[in-house]
Amino acid sequence: MKLFSSSSKHGQQSIFSSLLPYASLSSVSVARLSTYVDRHIGPRLNHEESAMLSAVGYESMSGLLDDTIPSHIRLQNDELTELQHILGSGKEEHEALAELQEKMGGNVVNKSYIGMGYYDTITPSPVLRNMLENPSWYTPYTPYQAEISQGRLEMLLNFQTMVKDIVGKEVCNASLLDESTACAEAMTMALTMSGKKFKSGGESPVFVVSKQCHPQNIAVVQQRAEPLNICVRVVDDSEMPTALSENNVFGVLVQYPNTYGCVEQNLQELVSVAQKNDVHTVVSTDLLACTLLKPPGEYGVDIVVGSAQRFGVPLGFGGPHAAFLACDMQQVRKMPGRLIGVTKDTRNKPALRMALQTREQFIKRDKATSNICTAQVLLANVAAAYGIYHGPAGVRRIASRVHDYTKVLQHGLTQHLQCVELVNAQYFDTLTLRIKPSHFRSTAAILPLAYEHGLNLRPIDDEHLSISLDETTSLADINRLFEVFLKAMNSEQRLTAQDLLTEIDTFDTLPSSIRRHSAFMQHATFNTYHSETALMRYLYTLERKDLGLNTAMMPLGSCTMKLNSASAMRPVTWNTVNNVHPFAPHDQTKGYQSLIEDMETWLATITGFDAVSLQPNSGASGEYTGLLCIRQYHIANGQSQRNVCLIPTSAHGTNPASAAMCGYKIVGIKCDSNGYIDMQEFKLKAAQYQEQLAACMITYPSTHGTFEDHVSDLCQVVHEHGGLVYMDGANLQAQLTKTSPGKIGADVCHLNLHKTFCIPHGGGGPGLGPIGVNGKLKPFLPKHPVVRCVPADFEQSSIGPIAAAPWSSASILVIPWMYIRMMGYDGLERATSMSILAANYMAKRLENHYPIMYRRQGLCAHEFIIDCREFQKKDPQNPKQYVYKIGAEDIAKRLMDYTFHAPTMSWPVANTLMVEPTESEPLSELDRFCDAMIEIRKEIQSVEDNELSVSESPLRNAPHTMDMLVATEWNQKYSREQAAVDPYKSYWPTVGRVNNEYGDTHKICSCLSVEELMKMQEMENEQAKIL
Repeated sequence: MKLFSSSSKHGQQSIFSSLLPYASLSSVSVARLSTYVDRHIGPRLNHEESAMLSAVGYESMSGLLDDTIPSHIRLQNDELTELQHILGSGKEEHEALAELQEKMGGNVVNKSYIGMGYYDTITPSPVLRNMLENPSWYTPYTPYQAEISQGRLEMLLNFQTMVKDIVGKEVCNASLLDESTACAEAMTMALTMSGKKFKSGGESPVFVVSKQCHPQNIAVVQQRAEPLNICVRVVDDSEMPTALSENNVFGVLVQYPNTYGCVEQNLQELVSVAQKNDVHTVVSTDLLACTLLKPPGEYGVDIVVGSAQRFGVPLGFGGPHAAFLACDMQQVRKMPGRLIGVTKDTRNKPALRMALQTREQFIKRDKATSNICTAQVLLANVAAAYGIYHGPAGVRRIASRVHDYTKVLQHGLTQHLQCVELVNAQYFDTLTLRIKPSHFRSTAAILPLAYEHGLNLRPIDDEHLSISLDETTSLADINRLFEVFLKAMNSEQRLTAQDLLTEIDTFDTLPSSIRRHSAFMQHATFNTYHSETALMRYLYTLERKDLGLNTAMMPLGSCTMKLNSASAMRPVTWNTVNNVHPFAPHDQTKGYQSLIEDMETWLATITGFDAVSLQPNSGASGEYTGLLCIRQYHIANGQSQRNVCLIPTSAHGTNPASAAMCGYKIVGIKCDSNGYIDMQEFKLKAAQYQEQLAACMITYPSTHGTFEDHVSDLCQVVHEHGGLVYMDGANLQAQLTKTSPGKIGADVCHLNLHKTFCIPHGGGGPGLGPIGVNGKLKPFLPKHPVVRCVPADFEQSSIGPIAAAPWSSASILVIPWMYIRMMGYDGLERATSMSILAANYMAKRLENHYPIMYRRQGLCAHEFIIDCREFQKKDPQNPKQYVYKIGAEDIAKRLMDYTFHAPTMSWPVANTLMVEPTESEPLSELDRFCDAMIEIRKEIQSVEDNELSVSESPLRNAPHTMDMLVATEWNQKYSREQAAVDPYKSYWPTVGRVNNEYGDTHKICSCLSVEELMKMQEMENEQAKIL
């Protein structure tokens, strides 16, 4: 069998396969190929680029670009000169690394005792080496294609199981963006759970928040609540019973342990009062603390949130870190974020998938209560691996040591030195101390000395400070803390932590009533892989089940799955990058300040805007932030009635979801037969809502993969009617150095740094979604309650924070910094050009085999849509029945047999495939994909010609696993060879096609025991006998 045809549909020899021999360096200088640009871009300059252009029908790249991009939005020479000046020339990889290393050397890496939800931790070396630094884990996409994602799905199921066990709830999601946004998500979830009715225009629903929560948690909740007309009432814990008795209170948030380290004894009382008043309780907790303390779930708390950061995930100046939300199974359909569940495949064997996908918030569009689209999968996997490596006994041992060392510190300061008074009598790892005036005039006598000794404490006020310990704290560290206090006291007294170890056994700060007595993490997975060899092999077993960019091209439209280069990834694990607390003193973070300044300048220049905020930690978060800025702009201008947002029906579901979270009324705009926004309807709607129009949300190039001609006219219409234009930056890849959101007329745009600028997708996160804004919106960019991140002049006008840290996932900013620095202006220009050429090349190769939708003058932008809707035939005798019906899903699953991740499926048009090759894929890989699609088209043809029924076709039975093909029996009407495609291929799916319906009706969202798996198999076998 000839697996990859080198002939066209008409039997003529094609140029496409004949390009493969041109892999030699003879026509390109070795010096040229040594640059990063040539390493990053797949097709070789000159010979391969020329052949691709010829296939599309052009002699030059400029000719292709002139016909692809409308001339009136192209950047002019003076604009390009400015862009080139700011971005500069690309640097060699070693040069960029050296420059960044020097820059980040400006950070002072002190030992952090600040706490506030961020703690130093030890990432186990086998986890660091085999997961965090491993492209098999950091390059895959969100696991929508479950059959080629079983490895990370299993690790995410481990994460869910670990967290729900530790916090004492029935189910946990597969991570959220950070602890503060998890608190905000829990608030809106509690509102949907509430049995109380709140009428529009009536009394506002009230969410009570403890004053003892981390300040960033309070501030993010307040900002999330304001557009939704939710009143947030911040009260002292002593006022809780009275506050919860009010009729319009629907929920309450407390911190456990609280921000000052106090472990509440009255949590049970709080839950009882809340339940009596039909108020749902939300507790933000600490996973490590819950291994020693009675977990919130055992108190009857409704929703438990928190961060898994201290389970092996570095500080990273704020992130990225995986947060979580846990609840009872009966509330699972109201839960935001992803959820992994157990189902079965076509062989009735257990398989994993994202459960209840139809309940994902962004599918609900304007009815959504959350816009969560991505998460922090890579970091959740690291946290789960940490838990697996240590096991329940190891994690509890770490927690016990942290607590014991905290007792040593407390005993030494309060009983031996007697220089401070303990504020929180019951604690886990944090001491809040009141200084004695007889020893210190103020905390200012202690803090500078601590800095000199390389220690960062948390200042609270002139009389109080706090100290949080973690798993990295040693007895020597405690001795250094003693030295600081002794020096501040001018005392010559000697005190060592070792001498106090025996004394702490004489007292206990945690009474039995608030200690944990229940078991957790009892599944075999958490009690097996404790040697490095065992863990290494387990992680390797999982990574082999997944397909990432280190395996094959992942041509996901609107996702820009491009190279995440080794040089760009290297700095992420530098000590000066990942070991800095987000609230460290300003003069200790000069390296980060310089990095942030560079990124803000570069991104503002690239987008044609005046300012950039790096706070949003996902694309959807960027959407939300941009719309909040628009909302605040209108309020500041006395036009708070502007609450209508125009959104094309082709928009990504997060667009209307984000608008709904801002309190906007969404008005949909249709697209015409060419895939363009219907300008006639758009103008009518803009005029109809002239007094209420707040914003319009567009994507450019459009989600249909074209550069629409009327985009500037659309922006003008919005401005003429009093609104502002929000541009979704999902497709910025095709704009870079050719045009810009500012040039086009947008007022704000978010940028997916995990797309255009090479941050890896991590299997579903992390990401970064900063926004660029023009001068109108600059005063409204988000601030932060702990660290100043906006100019002092804008503190009053700025919106509140939308993330826990001032620059959210700051540590991964080093990746786009490296990318831009190595590419320079010329490299970015070439990358954009090549991504447009690659998409048009593939569309041209496939147009005789599949219908290609929505092209402008026969050309697409950087992606194109394959129409799969014609591969069906209805029964003439019974129009409700099909003779055959082959869809995008069948093609997607069959591509797995060819070692490909499918293109984006059924979006933005149902039953289509949207292909985005990016500039990084070699020409040989572009051709291999096209060859695979052509072979699949032949299999479709065999069904159309009635040679096979759909159920008998390899399309419907795909993907084919290795054990299917080596089984003794083979009952298919096609050969094993056809099923396998290539017996020597680098990747094999490990499960057959998953059963989505079974997964939705059998909600199993934690690790199964061996007995449960056997029972599941027995039930399926019995069912098979009956059938």
